Amino acid sequence: MLFTDRTEAGRQLGSRLRHHLRGQDVVVLGLPRGGVPVAAEVAEALDAPLDVCLVRKLGVPYQPELGMGAIGEDGVRVVNQEVLRHTGVGPADLDRVEAHERTVLDRRAARYRGARAPVTVTGRTAVVVDDGVATGSTARAACRIARARGAARIVLAVPVAPRDFARRLGVDADDLVCLDTPADFFAIGQFYGDFTQVDDDEVTARLRQAAARHGRATAAPGQDHEVEPVAGTVRLRGRLTLPAGATGVVVFAHGSGSSRHSPRNRFVARGLNRAGLGTLLFDLLTEDEERDRANVFDIPLLAERLAGTTDWLRRRPDAEGLAVGYFGASTGAAAALWAATEPSARPAAVVSRGGRPDLAGPRLPAVTAPTLLVVGGADPLVLELNRAAQARLRCENRLETVPGATHLFEEPGTLERVTDLARDWFTDHMAPAHV
Repeated sequence: MLFTDRTEAGRQLGSRLRHHLRGQDVVVLGLPRGGVPVAAEVAEALDAPLDVCLVRKLGVPYQPELGMGAIGEDGVRVVNQEVLRHTGVGPADLDRVEAHERTVLDRRAARYRGARAPVTVTGRTAVVVDDGVATGSTARAACRIARARGAARIVLAVPVAPRDFARRLGVDADDLVCLDTPADFFAIGQFYGDFTQVDDDEVTARLRQAAARHGRATAAPGQDHEVEPVAGTVRLRGRLTLPAGATGVVVFAHGSGSSRHSPRNRFVARGLNRAGLGTLLFDLLTEDEERDRANVFDIPLLAERLAGTTDWLRRRPDAEGLAVGYFGASTGAAAALWAATEPSARPAAVVSRGGRPDLAGPRLPAVTAPTLLVVGGADPLVLELNRAAQARLRCENRLETVPGATHLFEEPGTLERVTDLARDWFTDHMAPAHV
């Protein structure tokens, strides 16, 4: 036995993947039914959306166990031409089998998701998760379906598989992650203490919980799209989310080596969206600039980009009259405080998460925006630097420590606490701007 149950297996797999996929825009796809409890734990560890990867095998009419292809959502169909040639199955028979399996697939999608739309896969890293691999046929079909739906990269991740795991999967996945490949592999269930069959109700409940955690069940309808902020003469990349009736927009300044895809900042942003606040996550540097490590610590440059992007945001018709706040992490916090002293910026509030406000140096006494400094209680060096910076602030300010949290707030519940603190600070201090 390797795992107590699927939940424990998912937690171990999520821990392995957290570092493997750091900084990528990830969506986790669980294979029903047994793969969904594993995938739910992986999605929570990666702070990524969870969905099911619904696959139906297209069996040869007179030999249903022999797959001549597979179908997935969005009308995707993958056909094995070699099987069709050897079996002599014609287009009419193939269409008839597909029509039947499509009905079953649509019925399961409705049962599992209800009214929720499928999570978008296009352009993202799709992590396909099952509770294990035996023959590999279903996993291969799932990878092909994810590819056909537009995934930029496919990672197949399972807790346990046979030794020839890689050979069985071929080239359908870009990357394979498996916790163990025992030599005495006979069946997936032999490596679980509890391998009780998962029913549809559990799948539905796991998906509903993940959707609520990620804000898909409660977020107000509004705008959510890729944008290209312009700061001076530089065009950057970002994502602007404006819930219906947004009362303000929080602009995120990412920390050293991070980007608009930062899973921690995206987690906080979704919490702010649920509270009716818009968010703009963008890259402060171009791809060429990121190659020079010195730029990551060039606080005046980062602050200039932040202030310029704020000007760009305020000129947009959809953001007109909305208050703007800054959320800075690590070195991004220094950039936020530096930019806050620029006459054109005028943020309504600033929040720093695990930040380095000390790097704003002589600009600190000139900050007028109400400022919240949030630091992990188990991050003593940064905590001391924040206390020193707080002593130089003349504006309304507060220092909050999150017990047990280290610098990246990876401990259970710590990032949720950051989100709550930021939400309350912004909603208390941001009102529609009058420019």
